[in-house]
Amino acid sequence: GATEGFVESWSVSLVEISPVLKTAQEDALVGAKDALPVRTLQWWSDFSEVPEGPLLLVANEFLDALPVRQFQKTSQGWRERMVGVSDDQKEFRFILADGPPEDGVLPPHLSATGAGDGDIIEVRPVAAALAEAIAGRLARHPGAALFIDYGHQRTACGDTLQAVKEHTYHDPLAEPGAADLTAHVDFGALREAAAESGAVVFGPVLQGAFLTSLGILSRAEALAAASPAHAQDIDAALARLTSDEGMGRLFKVMALTSPGLPVPPGFE
Repeated sequence: GATEGFVESWSVSLVEISPVLKTAQEDALVGAKDALPVRTLQWWSDFSEVPEGPLLLVANEFLDALPVRQFQKTSQGWRERMVGVSDDQKEFRFILADGPPEDGVLPPHLSATGAGDGDIIEVRPVAAALAEAIAGRLARHPGAALFIDYGHQRTACGDTLQAVKEHTYHDPLAEPGAADLTAHVDFGALREAAAESGAVVFGPVLQGAFLTSLGILSRAEALAAASPAHAQDIDAALARLTSDEGMGRLFKVMALTSPGLPVPPGFE
C-alpha cells in the first residue's frame, strides 16, 4: 500500500534541553529501539538543529513551559513586571520596571482587550519565534505540526503565571528551580505568527471535541469491554480528557500544515 515502508523511513528527532530528561528518554527509547523500526533516533537542544526535510511534529504541553513576559497597565502606561527582592533581602517579589517596554514587544491590538489599570498582559516571544520557525519549515517541506496545550483562543489580559509542585499549586517565586513554572498559551498570537510564516493553520479547537472527533468514545468502549476490571479507570480517564470540568475545554489543539494538504483529522 501507499504507507509501506513509511514508519521504517522515519528519523526521530527529540528536542530536549534537560540532561536529566534526555537520559530518561534514552533509557526508554534506545532500549526499545529494536522494536522501533525507525531509521535514526537523535537528540537536539533547539528546533533549528533538526535536519531539513519532511516534518511530522508533536508538541504536547510544551508551549506552556516556555518563558513568559508580563506587562502591567499603570496610570503611566504599560510597565514590565520584573522579579526583585524584598526589603529584608530574604525573598523574591514582583516589581515594575521604571520605564515603558521596548517597541514591538506588546501585542498591537491591546486596545481591543479593554485593558484597565492593574491589568496584566502576557507575551511569549520564544513561542512566537518557534511557531514562525516551524511554519517556515512547513512552507519549505511537506508536513504537519500538532500542538496540544491549555490556554486561550484569543489574546486577552490575565495573570496566568503559576507554579506546580507535586501536583499542587505553588508560589512561583517561593522555590525557584524546584517547581514547574507554567502559563496559559495564547493561541491567537501563535496563529498569527504561524500564518505569517507560510503555514496553513487549523484550530485551535477544544480538546474534548478534537478527541471525540477522532473516536475516543469508541476506543474507550472497546478498552472497557476488553478489560472490564479497568472499566471504571477508563471512564475516569475519558472524563478527565474530554469533559468541560476536566481538560476538555481548557485544553486546545492547533495544527499547522504545509500549503495544499488536506484538512487534518479532528479539524474537519
